[in-house]
Amino acid sequence: MQRTLIRLFRILPLGVLYGCMALVIPFYMLFAKGFRASYSFFRKRMGYGPVKSFFHVYKNEFEFGKVVLDRFAAFAGKKFDMDVPRMDLFEELCAGEGGFIQLSSHVGNYEMVGYSLVSPKPVNALVYAGETATIMQNRALLFGATNVRMVPVSVDLSHIFSLNNALADGEIASLPGDRVFGSKKTVQCRFFGESAPFPAGPFTLAAQRGAPVLLVFVMKEGRRRYKVLLERLPEPAGVTRQERVQFLADAYASALEAVVRCYPDQWYNFYDFWK
Repeated sequence: MQRTLIRLFRILPLGVLYGCMALVIPFYMLFAKGFRASYSFFRKRMGYGPVKSFFHVYKNEFEFGKVVLDRFAAFAGKKFDMDVPRMDLFEELCAGEGGFIQLSSHVGNYEMVGYSLVSPKPVNALVYAGETATIMQNRALLFGATNVRMVPVSVDLSHIFSLNNALADGEIASLPGDRVFGSKKTVQCRFFGESAPFPAGPFTLAAQRGAPVLLVFVMKEGRRRYKVLLERLPEPAGVTRQERVQFLADAYASALEAVVRCYPDQWYNFYDFWK
């Protein structure tokens, strides 16, 4: 099925497959396990009315479908434009000898930037290991051209050692800051007016290594256009390691909330984030 989809993208424009997907989403919504969580987010967190919330659940599913299709379009050789207004933040960190952490999230389409922009420093990107062989093979092909190496999530948490070693070697460690992988340790942060659990791992890694943290949000703004939002987290002075973990997590949660409020239909979180 996935190989067929890649072949289709070699002969069909993006808009055709987007249109086909738009027709089936209402039927999918009837059975989607995440419908209630998405609806609750728009009602409770965004403050939308019942009808508007239902409409945005549809838009959320549609946007998610588009970024999934964009990935296969990239596998098929289609190119996407990347607008990076604050590229200087990335270039400044790359110019230094030390490594740094890139924190992403499940908002927009972070993977797409790794298919499009070449990094001067090796990027060690944490990825879910349970994808199909077709996806992993195509990922490896595209990432290989942009200086990105995949670090699959492992049950024994050896991926943490891989990322730590990458930082020690002056490279980039790339991982999401809004999902718990392996370790269940969390840090509570204020998010959309209520305390929510964020994974402690990324912020603990930053605190232990004393590594700079760059936030990267890749937002879809057109059929073949993405906008890459970069933000460097401030580095607190005179605090303990645990206080630094909390400070970085709070700063990340605040930045993520600001982006989600601007692009609420592009936050692909299909469960109750606050539990």
